[in-house]
Amino acid sequence: MQKGKINVTTENIFPIIKKFLYSDHEIFLRELISNAVDATQKLKTLASVGDYKGELGDLTIRVDVNKKKKTFTVTDAGIGMTAEEVEKYINQIAFSSAEDFMEKYKDDSNAIIGHFGLGFYSSFMVSDKVEISTLSWKEKAKGVAWSCDGSPEFTLDETDRKDRGTSITLHLDSDSTEFLEENKINELLGKYCKFLPVEIAFGKEKEWKDGKEEETDKDNIINDTKPLWTLPPSEVKDEDYNEFYRKLYPIGDEPLFNIHLNVDYPFTLTGILYFPRIKNNIEIQKNKIQLYSNQVFVTDSVEGIVSEFLTLLHGVLDSPDIPLNVSRSFLQSDSNVKKISSHITKKVADRLEEIFKNDRELFENKWDDLKLFIEYGMLSEEKFHERAEKFALLKNVDGKYFTLAEYEELIKGEQTDKNKTLVYLYATDKDEQFSYIEAAKAKGYDVLLMDGQLDTHFLNHMEPKLKESRFARVDSDIVDKLIEKDETRESKLNSGQQADLTPVFQAHLPGQEMTYFISYESLSEEDQPVMITQSEFMRRMKDMQEMSGQASMYGNMPNSYNLVVNANHPLVNRIAEQTEKKLGKKLDELRGEKTGLSEEQQLLEKAKEGKKEEEIPQSEKDQMEDVNKKLGELEDKRIEMLKKHGKGQKLVKQLIDLALLANNQLKGEELAAFVKRSVDLIK
Repeated sequence: MQKGKINVTTENIFPIIKKFLYSDHEIFLRELISNAVDATQKLKTLASVGDYKGELGDLTIRVDVNKKKKTFTVTDAGIGMTAEEVEKYINQIAFSSAEDFMEKYKDDSNAIIGHFGLGFYSSFMVSDKVEISTLSWKEKAKGVAWSCDGSPEFTLDETDRKDRGTSITLHLDSDSTEFLEENKINELLGKYCKFLPVEIAFGKEKEWKDGKEEETDKDNIINDTKPLWTLPPSEVKDEDYNEFYRKLYPIGDEPLFNIHLNVDYPFTLTGILYFPRIKNNIEIQKNKIQLYSNQVFVTDSVEGIVSEFLTLLHGVLDSPDIPLNVSRSFLQSDSNVKKISSHITKKVADRLEEIFKNDRELFENKWDDLKLFIEYGMLSEEKFHERAEKFALLKNVDGKYFTLAEYEELIKGEQTDKNKTLVYLYATDKDEQFSYIEAAKAKGYDVLLMDGQLDTHFLNHMEPKLKESRFARVDSDIVDKLIEKDETRESKLNSGQQADLTPVFQAHLPGQEMTYFISYESLSEEDQPVMITQSEFMRRMKDMQEMSGQASMYGNMPNSYNLVVNANHPLVNRIAEQTEKKLGKKLDELRGEKTGLSEEQQLLEKAKEGKKEEEIPQSEKDQMEDVNKKLGELEDKRIEMLKKHGKGQKLVKQLIDLALLANNQLKGEELAAFVKRSVDLIK
């Protein structure tokens, strides 16, 4: 028996392995089985080139658990190791058998996994002791038994083992007994090994017999050795893709489309990506792409390997050319990874364009599900935006779809304003903004439906890219102001009447969280008497802030709206006439007093001209202060008088409530009062 020390640079290697080599201890299972697959693939390569002339026999890799002995064993029928190889590859950590082998058989070994670093030593993360029993494929080789208890000391013995291959037995430590549980092992095998290229058996298949589950004598093979992405696309049917998707994601809707990747130059990349049905929550959809290296599961966190927007896709990527045991920052700067990421983005854009060109009706039918993904891609990656401009669609409130170029052609005749700016009108809610949509349609305008999660970001992104164009929400102003033309219309209310009507309308405006600014517009008599709009800029800023979840100056401001009064509507003119009739004399008296005070104010202002502050007599300053105070009191009296009058005007309240109702702002008690008042007015 040979005894010795493992050739490592420090005796602290095992504590480091146990705690820090991998962040997740369960990875030992992937490493041991990957090594077993590697050894099996090596044997196949040797046989294919004629170096190994014996029978391959049953190459199934077996996983066994012994709860009583607290052992976990992985057995393969691969190339095995001689005592010298155990010395080199186990005792001298610096060497890698995979690298040596690939150098010798580089033209025939493309199925070798390798790349997993100190894979075997991950077993010490969960073990008090590890044993190896192995017999090399080489003629006249002797069996070898190696044992180590987690210190640098090991033992190496010759044995009479007859079966070619290697068994690695882990004596699990007290913190790792979960790896003795059948359910846990099944879960991990399903996660890491379900598509490995060599059959892996764990226990026996079970079947129900006489009301209970019984083991059969048939091996329970846990993996599919030829997953769909390894087949040429020409051999795969649509139903195969759907069946494979259900295997990957048993719960969920059917996918929209798929892309089968099959690249062998300038890098190796295979895989199948699916477009899922994405509704609203982006975060829920992420981490659905599984990354493999020669069919060994590596991770489902692929942000460093594919573009951010592609993480919304589902499916599988398999490439031996991506470095797997390095930091994400390294991945993001690796030139090969960048090429692969760029290629995947191109393939996704190609596939979408192909579907759009070949079956536009199908593409339009799927658009509502695809929209979030495509907008996210256009927002986050310029190259994808350039490609997507050909197939990205805009949908109007009537459910019709247009490419960007088609929509520009559709609206440029009617929706170009007097400044030669093309105005894209849009609504975010067909029901809530119905009256505004109808007003725009009555003018011959088309209205887009932008009700998606990313639409606010998307239109901000598109505005600078579209020449001499802007987006305006259909309720952000009266329709005549949304797309201003050269024509003008006279107002039936003079400035004095408008000033008197403002407090009358203010008397019925809701307060608290809303701020309303009253303005007058010379509209058609057929237009609504009163409308509520919200500034496009302010609303967009608040929407963006709300979506980002971050505080901003706009988020702290109250919601501000414009109450637009139609100066030419008969009902508004009737309110102005009634106000004049009831308060005309009193208002004239106040105006007379104000005129006298204003003249006095002007004389005092003239007397101040050319004088410094200290040169103005105190008596004049006091007189000016008194005049200003009286003018303020008279204005307050005027406003109070008009507000008091307005309070008694049911028609004013009714018009404001109608505008609030059209803007979905009339609720609860106010809505109930409006209904009762409407009935009273009808009687």
